Amino acid sequence: MAMMTKDEYIESLRRQKKRIFLMGQEIENYVDHPIIRPSINACGATYDLVSQPEYEELMTATSSLTGKKINRFTHLHQGTDDLIKKVKMQRLLGQRTGCCFQRCVGFDGFNAVDSVTFEMDAELGTDYNKRFRAYLEQVQENDWVVDGAMTDVKGNRRLGPADQADPDMFVRIVERRSNGIIVRGAKAHQTGAVNSHEILVMPTQTMREQDRDYALSFAVPADAPGVLYIYGRQSCDTRRMEPGNVDVGNATFGGQEALIVFDNTFVPWERVFMAGEYQYSGALVERFAGYHRQSYGGCKSGVGDVLIGAAQAVARTQGLEKAAHVKEKITEMIHLNETIYACGIACSAEGRPTKSGTYLIDLMQANICKLNVTRFPYDIARLAQDIAGGLLVTLPSEQDFKNAEVGPLLDKYFRGSADYTTEDRARLQRLIENLTLGMGAVGYLTESMHGAGSPQAQKIMIGRLANLDYKEELAREIAGVKGD
Repeated sequence: MAMMTKDEYIESLRRQKKRIFLMGQEIENYVDHPIIRPSINACGATYDLVSQPEYEELMTATSSLTGKKINRFTHLHQGTDDLIKKVKMQRLLGQRTGCCFQRCVGFDGFNAVDSVTFEMDAELGTDYNKRFRAYLEQVQENDWVVDGAMTDVKGNRRLGPADQADPDMFVRIVERRSNGIIVRGAKAHQTGAVNSHEILVMPTQTMREQDRDYALSFAVPADAPGVLYIYGRQSCDTRRMEPGNVDVGNATFGGQEALIVFDNTFVPWERVFMAGEYQYSGALVERFAGYHRQSYGGCKSGVGDVLIGAAQAVARTQGLEKAAHVKEKITEMIHLNETIYACGIACSAEGRPTKSGTYLIDLMQANICKLNVTRFPYDIARLAQDIAGGLLVTLPSEQDFKNAEVGPLLDKYFRGSADYTTEDRARLQRLIENLTLGMGAVGYLTESMHGAGSPQAQKIMIGRLANLDYKEELAREIAGVKGD
């Protein structure tokens, strides 16, 4: 099968029979649901840009498994060039959608699982890597969207998986059979899960020997028996069910998250990539996190470009684009955004091959990238709100503007510069609201804080990787201080 088009991708979702619950109701036609459809459009952009010649180099790659041209989102990185192109592709998609396009988590999962299973097989004599690569060939051939499912619900955070009062607080093996395993549990905050063809499960943390049944990686079809989805609410999400398209801010694209529940789901052995090898769970978590922290250098800077553009444009509608303080704020926003991107490029350029041949980013620089992402988008958002002014949160609804009596009054009194319409000003205000307070803020701000690990996780890794003894020795040598 050739790479899919956006339309083919959307039609492929219609053929799946997922169980999805949203606002207390099971949704039959989720593809056309007004709250869900924008997230499908955003994921569809990963297919749409493939067909545009000017983006072919970024959006496609040559498979290391089959030699065929594939969508880059299904690729195993074969060098630093691949790692850099990944970040550039993600920035492009962030610019085009203004939101999370949901395909990065599975992409990062592929590369982490490949290298770790290769090392497991070499040391244990297992055949997990062979299984995984056979699975990935299917993914590439069918051009599937795969949700990377890592985050367990965790229950009591002071207790390990095997110590929980309820053993299902982490996804686990509940039965081993000759032909596969039965799994139970849930994965939370799953970006793009509802829009995926497949679910790739990974452990959420380093496991101990007593947590053996939780040291688990596998893949199942997204509509497999025993799998159901509970769709997460987003700020202002019901605006998508209202008439008009101004108040949503970003009418075409959006993100989504869901809780995935595995209720005694069967997984055949050929789709199991870790089943009790707890010694390797930490490596899988660390590598996945590193790849995903790299990803944020691309996608968040792309969305940042949109927010910076909106702030500049709204300043023009208000006649403030030449004000010194506005220029200074815009420059600071650019500085912060480009720093995020620079870190994503840096950790890619410093990548090195793993034993499987798949390239891994520089983990220190990837963690620096993500720690910056936990801060800088919030600063960019603050400056955008500063430029936008109070109208950002007091603007009447689109329906008021369409009202025969008060609409002309709103058009008159909310007009800024005569060079722009009142509607232009309103649309830009709503876009900034979307990205900093509404649905877009889920992916641009809160996900920046907690996605791929909260700030403390990056600080732990930075402290572990910093090699302070070496730095101290450098200082001692230059200062002429003898060691102990």
